[in-house]
Amino acid sequence: MLALPAFARATTAAPATATTPAATPAAAGAEGPPLKINLDAFEAMKKKASLPDGIRLAYLQMGDPRGTPVVLIHGYTDSARDWVPMLPYLPKRFRLILVDLRGHGQSSKPDCCYDLYDFAYDIKLLLDQLHVRKADIVGHSLGSLVAQRFAETWPQRTNRVVLISSTGGRNPCEPASQRQFDFAAQIRAQKAPLQADSPFMREWWSSPTPVNREFIRREREDAARIPLRVWLAVLDQALTNPDLRTMLPRLKAPTLLIWGSKDPIMGPEDRASLMAGLPHAQVKIFQGLGHNPFWEQPRKVAAVITRFLEERR
Repeated sequence: MLALPAFARATTAAPATATTPAATPAAAGAEGPPLKINLDAFEAMKKKASLPDGIRLAYLQMGDPRGTPVVLIHGYTDSARDWVPMLPYLPKRFRLILVDLRGHGQSSKPDCCYDLYDFAYDIKLLLDQLHVRKADIVGHSLGSLVAQRFAETWPQRTNRVVLISSTGGRNPCEPASQRQFDFAAQIRAQKAPLQADSPFMREWWSSPTPVNREFIRREREDAARIPLRVWLAVLDQALTNPDLRTMLPRLKAPTLLIWGSKDPIMGPEDRASLMAGLPHAQVKIFQGLGHNPFWEQPRKVAAVITRFLEERR
């Protein structure tokens, strides 16, 4: 296991460009905060676990091997790299466990299966192999739905939960035109092979405030390498009207909800449905930030998460 200081060789980046919170998605073309982790070294740290369900799951561990286990679950078409901008600001006393979900990154990309339980079961099996009895579960976007399902299904394995850019379920009758970014329709319109620099991919990775360009370039390129059949399988099985509302009452762990106020994917209805389903959850909304607030203001988001995770009962 390698601790954070080993990444002292930061990637080269230009100074951050000042911008206002109301910046348009074109701001993604500006240079965001420099990364403090070498991206090649990060990828080289990954190991692969052969799980009993046949999946080879890529993962890495960072921090204190004896520290509190904290599982970080990335979003749709991302990978464990999702967390790189924020990692330097998380305490080294945590035992961080980062995964590439099935279908993503360096993990297996089978023809089947991609519902929320499949993703969550992979993580449960990985924790079994790592001899982790109980962990904090932090998820972003798709990863937040996987975190919900993990905490609902295995409450005895869950300490605290952080859901970033999440939802409690949407009304299936809501017209797509009422959503700021109808990502499902755009994804269904794509043709293989995906192109990392296509207009869709640039919009998919846009941000209301600048994010490091090299980081975003690699994110786009990795997403383009995910087979389109996997994009569609995850969309159909995990993201299209998943059964969230009926399961939420089973999530009993202390929970923190985080959103960016300018998130074009998880908007006010998503926030309202999740807060209604988890009425005792703590809530933090970052004004002016988008779907990936921990890329835009990693230090501030890390501080909020750290305070919450350290509120041990």
